Amino acid sequence: MSDVDGRTQGIRWPVWAGLALIAGTFLATLLLAGIAFRVPRGQPLPVIGPIADFALTNQNGRAVSLADLRGKVWVADIIFTRCAGPCPRMTRQMKELQDALPPTSQAELVTLTTDADFDTPPVLKAYAERFGADFNRWMFLTGTKQGIAKLAIDSLKLTAIAKTPEERQSPQDLFVHSTIFVIVDKQARLRGVFETTGEGIDPRSVQTQILAAVRQLEREQ
Repeated sequence: MSDVDGRTQGIRWPVWAGLALIAGTFLATLLLAGIAFRVPRGQPLPVIGPIADFALTNQNGRAVSLADLRGKVWVADIIFTRCAGPCPRMTRQMKELQDALPPTSQAELVTLTTDADFDTPPVLKAYAERFGADFNRWMFLTGTKQGIAKLAIDSLKLTAIAKTPEERQSPQDLFVHSTIFVIVDKQARLRGVFETTGEGIDPRSVQTQILAAVRQLEREQ
């Protein structure tokens, strides 16, 4: 990498963090408004916003873009494999969702990494296999920091902020990131936000809500 490229990377990362703070504020507004949880039964989920095209790489080293998901409902989250905090719990919840989806569903699961430098495709694949991921339904995506930010922050309204060395409580304490699952419809529009952790949150109830949202969005034309 040239000195210019290195400086550019150094500039872009704080920009990503700044965008993450903005996205976090937006997300808090959504959650406080109850946009994901209090839609009356039988009523359509609101359209939060469009998903822009992206170019990332999956756990097999294959290029993935929005075209690979268009026409399908998908649920996404963001983690990193070195995480000793909420990430393993979130991945287990996604595995439970994978197992609960009916065989007739074409819904996809998408896990993004915040740790693009470390989480290469082989690292992601080993992590996914440890949790029993079915790669026919569940993909793990990495790429450039800018490419991940474009999808995670700009489109999916997820957050990921790198911690400074002074802020870290352990060598694995690298990021502050969203603990939500989001759902996207067949027209590539963000349609729901589901908090997975926190006081008073029942994971089984969250899974029921997500499965209901998947069924509703798969019925839409």
